[in-house]
Amino acid sequence: MLPLLVLLLAAQAPEPGFTPLFDGRTLTGWTERGGRYDGDADWRVEEGCIVGRQGPKGEGGLLYTEREYASFELRLAVKLDHPFDSGVFLRMVPPERGQKGAQVTLDWREGGEIGAIYADGFLQHNQAGAGRFRRDAWNDLVVRCTGFDAHLQVWLNGEPLTDFQARPANPFEFAPRGRIGLQVHGERGDTGAARFRDVRLRELPLFADDFRSEPGAPTGDLLTPGAAERGWRALFDGRSLDGWSVEGPAERYRITDGVLEFLSQGGGGHLASSEDFQDFELRLDFRLARMANSGLFLRAARDGSNPAFSGCELQILDDFHWESVTGTTLKPWQFTGSLYGAVPSPERALRPLGAWNTCEVLYRGARLAVALNGRTLYDVDTHALAPEQGEPFAQRAARGFIGLQHHGAETPSDEPMVSFRHVFVRRL
Repeated sequence: MLPLLVLLLAAQAPEPGFTPLFDGRTLTGWTERGGRYDGDADWRVEEGCIVGRQGPKGEGGLLYTEREYASFELRLAVKLDHPFDSGVFLRMVPPERGQKGAQVTLDWREGGEIGAIYADGFLQHNQAGAGRFRRDAWNDLVVRCTGFDAHLQVWLNGEPLTDFQARPANPFEFAPRGRIGLQVHGERGDTGAARFRDVRLRELPLFADDFRSEPGAPTGDLLTPGAAERGWRALFDGRSLDGWSVEGPAERYRITDGVLEFLSQGGGGHLASSEDFQDFELRLDFRLARMANSGLFLRAARDGSNPAFSGCELQILDDFHWESVTGTTLKPWQFTGSLYGAVPSPERALRPLGAWNTCEVLYRGARLAVALNGRTLYDVDTHALAPEQGEPFAQRAARGFIGLQHHGAETPSDEPMVSFRHVFVRRL
């Protein structure tokens, strides 16, 4: 007979696309500090499970992932002694950031709620959830967190449990990304434990619920019926440049198998959407060749001025080779995903050259939120910024075109320097 630990580890083999967050033996990758509710609960590993109990003086606390996450699907198994108050916390950040995360409650006691959403008060109750939680047994929990303003969905033992869309009056009240936490609630005299196993996660694009991801699918087929009903539409149809104007030589662009390719010959110019946009959500995929230099223009004016500064530009660049080939040093706001001249990307989320990257944008009023490959890079009030280059954002165009920049590259003339596909937009 195989040892118990071997069986438990085998059971933790992740589904395709999922990464284990718990190795079944240690708390490597986890910490008790760094979120909003640090404490002194007793956390340990027993029989292949994460086990949390109150501390010797009734202390509670959270066990957090060391990494922060923005958009993801989390799967785990939970077993709670009765009575015991626990929970799964999402997008948790230190209190000095001044932003909240949210909790999926696992309050397993008389009058407690399973699957409610809590953040310094109930955002959504779930009085019926406890009736579906298995006593003295393992429960399978799936938590999906997507969107810049979190859309939280929870499944319990294969059935839908919770669906909550955050709509905060203050757009910066909730953290756009943060740690995942497991809770022991203190000061309630609970003598039992919370147990967690099979903890695994896959990161998702921010707008994960709005698009399919079948490789090679025609652009129009990627919209789900729900996404179309919510106002999403293709800005690039995958066949032509209808809906776009070409600024600069037209021979620098071609369309191949639904992909818009920018040829590396020459430099300067851009494609501009025929429509102007003010408040919107945007998502697109891009792929880079060596030494590619491009960008995404937002709310750019049609007065012939530099669209990077009449509106703004999100940088798209070969971060991997630019400095070594050119012998220059990039400014922090010149790496891919950065708000050019103003906001650096805090991490390098660009995938290797030749791989597709997904960029997602929310632009509403002065608020600009940007994610790259499912990682929120920043969520800022542009009017509060002091850009190093260009006018203050409050003095820039309040609406304008969406543009794709052709800046140039040092690659062979027959090689696309940058390619775009699956360009979708939704007016807000």
